[in-house]
Amino acid sequence: MAIYDGFHETEYVRDMIREEIYPYFNALSTAQDTEVTIDGKRTIMLGSNNYMGMTNDARTIQAAKDALDKFGTGCSGSRFLNGTLTLHEELESELAEFFGKEQAITFSTGFQTNLGIVSALAGRNTYIIGDAENHASLVDAARLSFAKRVYKYRHADMDDLREKLEFAPEDAPKLIITDGVFSMGGDIAKLPEIVELKKKHNALLMVDDAHGVGMLGHCGRGTADHFGLTDEVDVIMTTFSKSLGSLGGCMAASEKITFHVKHKARPFIFSASIPPANAAAALCALRIMKQEPERREALISIAKYLRDGLREAGLPIVEAETAIIPIYTYSAERTLHIAKRLLEEGVYVNPVLPPAVDADMCMLRTSLTATHTKEQMDRAIAVFKKVFDEFK
Repeated sequence: MAIYDGFHETEYVRDMIREEIYPYFNALSTAQDTEVTIDGKRTIMLGSNNYMGMTNDARTIQAAKDALDKFGTGCSGSRFLNGTLTLHEELESELAEFFGKEQAITFSTGFQTNLGIVSALAGRNTYIIGDAENHASLVDAARLSFAKRVYKYRHADMDDLREKLEFAPEDAPKLIITDGVFSMGGDIAKLPEIVELKKKHNALLMVDDAHGVGMLGHCGRGTADHFGLTDEVDVIMTTFSKSLGSLGGCMAASEKITFHVKHKARPFIFSASIPPANAAAALCALRIMKQEPERREALISIAKYLRDGLREAGLPIVEAETAIIPIYTYSAERTLHIAKRLLEEGVYVNPVLPPAVDADMCMLRTSLTATHTKEQMDRAIAVFKKVFDEFK
């Protein structure tokens, strides 16, 4: 059949499988935690986005169980119709307060959140200008919108952002979109400079803070709070599948923006609402983050400990100040072989390959959890040194 003609694009994946360096779909037989079991072997988890350690916290688990008992397993409908629970409204109210915005709305996944926000905000005359390293969901959201033009500016390049903004007519609607913490490099957006350009060009600013929430700001309020710019960021987005230990996503903004999005975003209108257990777990995790600011401090501290250890071991790390620590491995084949050996030695990491990075700049992405211990980091550093010495 003609439709199969394009399937050759994934043949390289079959080559990985044949060479036994295929790195995906490693099944865990235990809960997501600082150590997991893969293929019957205890493994240090350095590839999870479970930044606050909430996925296996007894309190979030109990909250999910209680919600199951009270509300059942699902909502059987859209928020527009029968799918709104008092639990959803309670979660949204506390999210709005947490992010310092008038209102918040929740979506079924983080990916859907970005699709919904951007498609609702970008009209046919809108110019979207986004960082070249924005998350794939933002890239797809811009592609699927009816925006007049979509521009990418070079990563963190404020001169290029300025030039792209100047391409748009002065009176045209403009939407600047950036990750708060970039998921691959772990670097933080230059939010103060972006805010200056936003004001100068009368643009709307959206920050995808999927990785910034929990990691930055007071009690983990994110990138805008980190810079003291909450009032200058028009739309704050985050996901529940990382620091909040659940599944779903949300947008926090003014009442005017929120009202518009909830009545225009097709992923919000035409998707079933978040199941009760997921909403309750996210709400519980949010409250724990506010009550226990030391979790964020522990996360940044353990990340610094690992970063310092990897640097002393001579590994080519990407320098940053977050809990995402990439290690350059350069070629794709070398990256896959090193990732395989690390897993064999009991350390799980995520290989980053094209198109996420350039072909000669592949890397291993490590990420930390607030509940990781120094003893675990010492074991991991020894494994990294051993394996990298094998591939010098």
